[in-house]
Amino acid sequence: MNSELTPQESLRLIEGMIGQARRSFSRMSFYFLLWGVLLIAAMVATYLLRYNTTGWQHGAPWGVAGVLGGLISAIHGAREGKREQVSNPMDTTIGWLWGSFVITMLLLIAFTVTGRADTTIVVTMLTGLPTFITGQIMRFRPLQLGGIIFWVAGGAMMLLNSALATLVLYCTAMVLGYILPGILLKHHEDGLRAA
Repeated sequence: MNSELTPQESLRLIEGMIGQARRSFSRMSFYFLLWGVLLIAAMVATYLLRYNTTGWQHGAPWGVAGVLGGLISAIHGAREGKREQVSNPMDTTIGWLWGSFVITMLLLIAFTVTGRADTTIVVTMLTGLPTFITGQIMRFRPLQLGGIIFWVAGGAMMLLNSALATLVLYCTAMVLGYILPGILLKHHEDGLRAA
């Protein structure tokens, strides 16, 4: 049964899809803010524990942040999923993008840790990819710029090769790449809810 849509029906369909995408994107600020704060805390803890001789200090803060962030994200995501039961292709695309990022990051960490290498530079550069692409999909320039900031910070970490520079660059990238875009996205979300 092929029936053509009237111009009014086409317009309503397009407006519905745009509204659905906006509602979908309006749930994302929570994750950028959560992970920005947790990962800054992990980086600062790692820096402060860098001379600890027990050996667990490098992985423990990251492991705690990862488990805590994963649990909080899963609980929040489940609650949001119950509230907003309609999913659109953009939700699926962004979900697959970030899922792929997590798998790649965990594999990189596993391979670099076995060689006793610092994973911060690689993970910082890798973080630029899903952040930038999410910004492109959402047409949200602060996330696009955030992705670029992660790439630049990772390159600068490599060039400077200093624990203090890595701390400052990583935390700066998290603030400018996750937290600030998360705050701006939250303001945008609040505006969509009020409309």
